[in-house]
Amino acid sequence: MPNISLGRQPILDSNSELCAYEILYSGGETILNRCTSATVINHVLNKFGTHALLGERRGFVKISEKFLMHDIIYSIPKEFFIFSILDEVEMTDRVCERLDALHAKGYLLAIDKFIINAESMHKYDHVLEKLAFVKVNITESSFPQLKEMIVKFHEEGIKVVADNVSELHEYTEAKELGCDWFQGYFFSKPKILENAAFEPSRMSVLKLYNLLMDDVSIDELTKEFELNYEITVQLLQFINSGSFAFRNKISSIHHILTLVGRMPLGQWLMLMIYSKSVSKSGHSPLMLMVKNRTELMENILKAVEPSARSNRIGEAYFVGVLSLMDTVFGVELEEILQHLNISEEVELALLYKEGVLGKIYQLVEDIEDFNTEAIHEFERKHHLEMEVVEHIALESMRSVNKFENPNAA
Repeated sequence: MPNISLGRQPILDSNSELCAYEILYSGGETILNRCTSATVINHVLNKFGTHALLGERRGFVKISEKFLMHDIIYSIPKEFFIFSILDEVEMTDRVCERLDALHAKGYLLAIDKFIINAESMHKYDHVLEKLAFVKVNITESSFPQLKEMIVKFHEEGIKVVADNVSELHEYTEAKELGCDWFQGYFFSKPKILENAAFEPSRMSVLKLYNLLMDDVSIDELTKEFELNYEITVQLLQFINSGSFAFRNKISSIHHILTLVGRMPLGQWLMLMIYSKSVSKSGHSPLMLMVKNRTELMENILKAVEPSARSNRIGEAYFVGVLSLMDTVFGVELEEILQHLNISEEVELALLYKEGVLGKIYQLVEDIEDFNTEAIHEFERKHHLEMEVVEHIALESMRSVNKFENPNAA
C-alpha cells in the first residue's frame, strides 16, 4: 500500500462562500492507479476522518478508470465525496454505463481538468446529464464560444469550477465567463490600493492591541474598549462562543481582562480584524485561512523548539495572524507593521522570511501549496520524525473546523 500524503485546497462560490475542498494527495509513481485511489479515500475515511479533513463540506477526489470500474466504488459513502473523473478516462460504453449507475445511486460526478474545446464537448456529450460539476482551467480553454459553452453546462444543471485560480485577475476573468465555483488561494492575495487609508474600525483594533501590549491599567483598557461598542460586542460574543472554557458567562471587558490575560486577548483581538469581511455563513475563508496559519505557526514552533515559552509561542502566533493583514487593509504589510508594537524577529519573519519564525512561515506556505518535497526537507533539516508536519497540519484542520462549527460533534 503506497504512502499517501493528504492536503486540501478551498473551493469558493461567487459570493466568496467556502463550499467544498479539493483533496490533494501525493504518493509516488502509483498515484493514479486503482490501489492509490482506494488508499486515498481509505485515508480520508479511516486515518484522518472526513470531519477532520472536510468539516461539513464535500471533497473532490480524483478517480482513475480502474477504480471507477471496480465494484468497491459502491462501498464509498456518497455524502462525503465528489468523484472527479480524470480527463484521460475514455468515455467507452462500459464507462458511460458505470457513470449512469453511480448517478442513479445519488453519487455526485465531475470531470477533472476539463478543457473546453470542440473535441472535449464532443467526448462528453453523452454523459453531460450525469455530471454535477466540470473542473476547468480557463487559461487552457480556447474554444471561441467559451462563454456560450458555460451557459450550456448551466442548462444541463452542471456547475463550472474554475481550477488553479491563484491570482485575483484569474478570478475576475473566470467570474465574468460565468464560472460558479473557484478553486485556489486567490482570495488571500492583497489588492494594494494607492493612497489607501486604514478604516477607522480596524484602526481602533490596532490601537486596542497596542494598549494591551503596553503597561496600561485594566481600568484604562476597559474604558478604551467601552468607547468601541462594536468591537466590545463582538469580543463578548466570541469569548462566550465556546472558544474558552469558563464556568460562568463573561459579561464585561474588565472580567475578560482579569481572567483571560493580555497576550491571549491581544491574539484574539487581531484575529477579529478578519471578521470584518465575514461571509454570510459566519466566518470568511480568509479568517479560516489565518486561523489555520496561527495553529500551524504555534505547533510547528513547539515541535522545533520544545522548550519554547509562552512569549515565544505568542510571536509565532502573530506571524500567522499578521501574514494576511495586507489583504484585509489593501496596503503594504510593511506600512501596517509600523502601527504595531511587534518584535524585530516577527517583522523579519513576515517581510523577509528570516530567522526560525521566517522559516516556519515559509513552511506554512509550502503546506498550503502542498509542496511535499519542501515539507520533508524541513523535517530533515530540523531533525523531526517523518509525518510530524503532516500530523500538525491535520490537527490544525481539526481545530479550524471546530472553530468554524463549535457545536459540531
